[in-house]
Parts: sequence; C-alpha cells; structure tokens
Amino acid sequence: MRFIGNKTRLLQEIEIFLRENKISGNTFCDIFAGTASVGDYFKSKYKIISNDFLKFSTDFAKAKLWNSEVPHFKKFKKKYQTEPFGYFNEKKYQYDKNFYITNSYAPTGNRQYFSDENAIKIDGIRIEIEEIYKNKIFNEQEYYFLLASLLESAMSFSNTSGTYEAFLKEWDKRSLKDFVLFPIGLFNYKLKGDNEVYNEDANSVIRKIEGDILYIDPPYTATEYSSAYHVLETLSRYDFPDIAGITGRRVCNDRKSVYTRKKEVIIAFEDLIRQANFKHIVISYSNESLIPIHDLEKILKKYAVDNKVVIKKISYRTYKNIRKSKKSKSLFEVLIYFKKDNIVIKSPLNYSGSKDRLMPQIAKYLPGRIDSFIDVMGGAFNVGANVVANEIVYNEYNPYVYEMVEMLLKTTPEKILKHAKNQIKKYNLNRSDSKTFNRFRVVYNNKQNAMDLFVLSMFSFQNQLRFNSSFEFNTPVGNCAFNETLGQRIFNFKPKVKKINLLNFNFQNLDYKKFSKESLFYFDPPYFITNGSYNDGKRGFNGWDADLETKLLKCITSLHNNGYKFMLSNIIEHKNKTNHILKEWIETHEFNIFELESGVRKEVLITNYDIVKGKRK
Repeated sequence: MRFIGNKTRLLQEIEIFLRENKISGNTFCDIFAGTASVGDYFKSKYKIISNDFLKFSTDFAKAKLWNSEVPHFKKFKKKYQTEPFGYFNEKKYQYDKNFYITNSYAPTGNRQYFSDENAIKIDGIRIEIEEIYKNKIFNEQEYYFLLASLLESAMSFSNTSGTYEAFLKEWDKRSLKDFVLFPIGLFNYKLKGDNEVYNEDANSVIRKIEGDILYIDPPYTATEYSSAYHVLETLSRYDFPDIAGITGRRVCNDRKSVYTRKKEVIIAFEDLIRQANFKHIVISYSNESLIPIHDLEKILKKYAVDNKVVIKKISYRTYKNIRKSKKSKSLFEVLIYFKKDNIVIKSPLNYSGSKDRLMPQIAKYLPGRIDSFIDVMGGAFNVGANVVANEIVYNEYNPYVYEMVEMLLKTTPEKILKHAKNQIKKYNLNRSDSKTFNRFRVVYNNKQNAMDLFVLSMFSFQNQLRFNSSFEFNTPVGNCAFNETLGQRIFNFKPKVKKINLLNFNFQNLDYKKFSKESLFYFDPPYFITNGSYNDGKRGFNGWDADLETKLLKCITSLHNNGYKFMLSNIIEHKNKTNHILKEWIETHEFNIFELESGVRKEVLITNYDIVKGKRK
C-alpha cells in the first residue's frame, strides 16, 4: 500500500538492528502503527501492542494482528456457497442516494478521487460488509480483514498521486479500471500472543501500557496524516461527516497530530519518552524530520541508561508530497536504540510521607516539558530525584532533614558508609538497645551534625525525627538498624539530573517568580486530616493546621493565576474525615484530580494542566 513512512522495505533492517543490540523480550509495541506492517512482521516473535490515532490504521492492525492467515469465512461460505472476494467482485451494485463515497468523492459529488462506477462498488461493498457482520456471518477477525482489504483496494484505484491531499485533474489509467476487491497481504505467521490494538493518541496510550520493546515511528514532516488520508478515514468510519473544500476534507477533524507541528513536536516526543514504561526503545527517524537528529539524541540521552544512545544510518528513498521541492536533499533514515532508565531511585532517608512507592504513578502525570522542577516540600527527596528536567530544585523547611539530604548528595557514599559503620561499632549500636542508643543520642545533641543524625535515624523508633522544644533529638530507640539494603540505597542515591539547587525555605518565602513558566511546582504537604507524627506540632516544630493549609492553597492559587503549572499530593477523605477546605478549593478552580493507588489511604494528585499536551488549563 502507498502510505507515507511505510516500513515494509525496512523490516529486515529493523530485525537485524534488534539482533545487533541484543534487544529481546516478550512484548513489542508499535505506537505509530500506520498500516501495521512492522507489527505484522514481528507477530510470531512477540505479543504485539499496536496503536494509531487514525481509525483506518487500526483496521489494518486488527486485520493483520488478529489473523495468522487469510480467514476461512466458514459461515459465509456455508450461506453463500462461495468465498467473499469472489462474491463481492461479481456482484453489481446500483447507485443509492445514501452512498457516501459516491456522493462526496466521485464526479457525482463534483470530485474525482474515484470514478462513479468504482465509487458505487466501494459504497456497496462497504455497506454490505457491515450488514453481514451485523448478522454475525463474519466474526471480528473476518470483518476487519475484509474492511482492511477494501481500504487497500480503494487506495489502488484512487485517482491520486499517493495521498488524498488532492485528486488528479486528469484521470490516472488505473483509476478507470473496474474496481476489484483483493485481500490484503499479511505474513502467514503464527501469533505469539493475544495482540492488543488501540486507537488513541500516542501520548495518552503510553500511560496505560508497558512491555519490553517500544518501537517509535512518528510522522517525520508537517504532512498531516488525517488530511492526507481523510478519504480512507471516512470509508473506514462511514460516519457521513460534514466535508468542505475542493478536497472534501472532514470538517470536524479532531485527529490532528502534534507530531506534525514544529513548535509542539519536541515537547510531545519528550513526554512520550518520559512516560514509556518499556525496557528497550527503538526509533525510526529521518534526517528530514521536524526535530533534527542531533537534537533528538540530546533528549534521548537524558532518559537512557548511562546516557548511551546507539544510532545506525540507513539509506532510504524519500517520500515527496505535492508541495515538496524538487531540490530537496536526499533522505536517509536512522535506527536509534537506547535502554530506558526506569529505575526508581529510593532515598536512603526513611522519612514520613515519602513518595518512593508512588513515584511511578506520579510520573504518569508529569507534563512533557519541564524547565525547572521545584520540589517545594522535598522531604527525603524521593520525587525530585526521579524527575528529568533542565534543573531540579530541592526545597525543605525542616533544617535537620535539609542537612541530611544535602549531606547525602554532597558526600561520597564511601565516606557516609565508613562514618556510619564506625559510629555503630564505636557506640555498639544495636536494634532495640536503648542504653547504647541514648548514649549516642547525647553525643549527637552536643554536636548535631548531619551524619550522626542519619545514623541515629537508622535505629530510632519508626525512623522518626522528633525534637523537643530545645531542638534536641528525643526519639526513642526502635526495632530498626543498619542493613545492606540501606547501604545499597546510599550508593544508588544519584538523582537523574546533575543540576540540583538546594534551598531551605518555608514554602511562603520561596521566590517563585524567578522560575520560568515552563517550570513545575510539586507540593507534598503534611496531610491536614491525618495524624502523622511529623505534623502534630509536638516535635519541636509548628504543626500543620487549617491556617497553614489555607495559606498553602492561597500560594498555589497565586501560582496558577500567574501562569505556572503545579502538582499537589494530598488526601481529600480519610477515616470518615473530609478535607472540606481542599475539596472546595479544587471544585472552585476546576482543577484536575487523579486518584493514586496507595494502599489504605486514598491519595490524590491535583494539577492545573493537560497531562498529555502539558498546557495550562
């Protein structure tokens, strides 16, 4: 089939590339599937997840990925005593006023994508396929095989140069031949698994799926596929749309891709990569793409394990649309591979309210572009350390927590571990041993350095950080101790972004205006309706009360009104309690609410932007 970007001629190159880079797994996702030629080729080796935002493309995917061979059409053959292709090709159809293709895209409709005779045939077959399917004579696999066959056959008899951006003024010889319905070509391969087919925006569906290999073959140029193939989309949907203009494009066209818009594509691409919960990512790309290859490589390195990205150049013939200059430079394609860094970095500091377990869920609601990520109430730094942005700002009001995080970031793991082991040995610290613990606690309170506090927190009751009114550490001993897992966390605590700015301010005193409008402010306050030890006002610091809750919401509202994006973690309801202040505030401003799976508590994320487009509401 003549389709922009079709990868039929590159299938073996892709397979070789997978072998060269030792890419393996059970699941293969083709997220810009087009005519599903890639998924069709690999369906015997992997379970395929296929997606495209155009309906006619998903018809091809279902036809190829739900069938290992041409369907048998048993019920049809029994009823009609013939196979469907012969039946439809021999049948004569008469013009009907409800024939949409004839009345819109043939001379009868003052356009000449198809001859009247062929348009009548196409309409007749399309409607009869639907009737037979409705009567359950075709199953789903057979229905989509026939529908895809009709779409491909229609393309072969179209009076165009390859797309439906325009029809030819003079009739192409092939378009005047009698229409013939022929079966689509597919690989007769046994299916590896139960293949899934989606008809969604790529940046939306990526948040719902996961697997081993993600194959990305996005649009390369400004050519809008929904316009280039609008006739096929209408033939697939057969939804009688309003159309306009010489070309008869669909008036209500809600299927426009950001990947064909130069100002938006780079943000969309980064969002897609950020959200990809796949081990291996393979990309087909071109030197004529909207994002230059070297710029794309910079984005990919931020999300790649060890910043390693492999690029292989492949010679390839270019597609030229009707507006393309004859002087256009020759096209070459590249295959790109990197292993995605999906590891959640867990802070060595065990701190109440930490979000390490929720981080994979929180990440799904991050926008594509983040200039500065400001972790306003950073705590143990489990969120900011796992976000990729141009800059990460860690802010924490509690000076003791701040100093420990600063120590963990600025001191080598070897030095931290050596100090911890020396102090444990020197003071004979043991799990539940209050005598040795209290002796070391006195030593800390006399000097108060971050390394000793970190050691104390390892052995303290539930790892709590409690201080008296004189700011002396007074948490009792607990049933915890240093272990090898904690030691490994110390070594692994390397934030995903090197540029980190550390601040020690109250959220009300932070200079928000110094950050760009492409920044994201993340708030994780003490939860007003819970009874956490860290927000009860009895630990040497002020507790979190209705007054502070109100001041925080006022602060976030100001950010919103000034054009900034924010993300707020909180709880609206808990143990028959409701945070009415928060609930009313969300409803008044019509902010987004996303529920997180967090066990006993029903935690939510509140945002003021479209998570797919990344734009402010």
